[in-house]
Parts: sequence; C-alpha cells; structure tokens
Amino acid sequence: MIKVGDTLPAATLMEFSEVEGNGCSIGPNLVDVNSAAAGKTIALFAVPGAFTPTCSAKHVPGYVAKADELKAAGVDEIWCVSVNDAFVMGAWARDQKTGTKVRMLADGDAAFAKATGLTLDLNGKGLGLRSNRYSMLVKNGTVAKLNIEGPGKFEVSDAGTLLAQVKS
Repeated sequence: MIKVGDTLPAATLMEFSEVEGNGCSIGPNLVDVNSAAAGKTIALFAVPGAFTPTCSAKHVPGYVAKADELKAAGVDEIWCVSVNDAFVMGAWARDQKTGTKVRMLADGDAAFAKATGLTLDLNGKGLGLRSNRYSMLVKNGTVAKLNIEGPGKFEVSDAGTLLAQVKS
C-alpha cells in the first residue's frame, strides 16, 4: 500500500474535455500521472464512484468549495480520481460544477487504484473493484500526507482536513 514518502505510481488516467485548450483536444485525453504531478503540489482525493451519495453530496462539493483556499495555501491542482470511465467523469464534472477547480480523472480499469494498493472490493454490491476513499497531498510526485478512510466512513479525506494539513 502506498504511504507517505512514496512516489505516485506510474499510471495513466483519463480526463474528459468539452472544450479545446492548453494542448487538450475535445474528448477523453490521457493524463500521465507522473508527468502531470511533476513540479506541482496536488491535492488528490479518490472516491468509490461518480454519482454515489457521499461522493456527490459531500466529497466533491467540499473540494469545489475549498478550491480557492487550497490554491491560496500553495496547491497547484486538485484531482478527483474514481474508477469510472472518462465520459462518466465528464458528466459528473458538469453535474458538480467543478469547472477549472477540480480535475475529474477517470481510472477506468482501476490501474491507479491497484498500483496504490487502495482498492475497495464492491463486487457483492454490483460495483466491482473500486478505489477506497482517501485524500493525499502530493508534492512533486511524492506523497506528503495520506488520509485513508475506514469502511463506509467519511471523516479524514474531506477538503477541510487536507486544507489544514496543507497549512501546517
């Protein structure tokens, strides 16, 4: 399992873009995790699934609401990672009004979740292999803080907790 001091695993995520800009074409674009994190401070949080109750009602809205504070505290980008496809993540971004505040990144085949060791087996609930709920502060590709939720919990991976850690 990934821990503080480890580098992010080599993986490729997908990001849906509705408009062209900054070298991104319309449609799903590949995001090389290591390249995208290089030289940046990233507030990364992962959720079990797009459009699920806690993720949609609390997790994403918290990061959208605190995006300006996180960026003022030194965070370059905020990433939401979920085991969904890029089209679902794009639709969820529209629904959650993330705009340019939160990058909604798809881990379609759970490669990133598996590489971090932070998977959640929801096969018995019809959801397959998913990501555990967590947040991490990443500096230049290295994990500086890691907050892993217990089963069914939402207590330590919220935006307020990570903001306090960024400021400390």
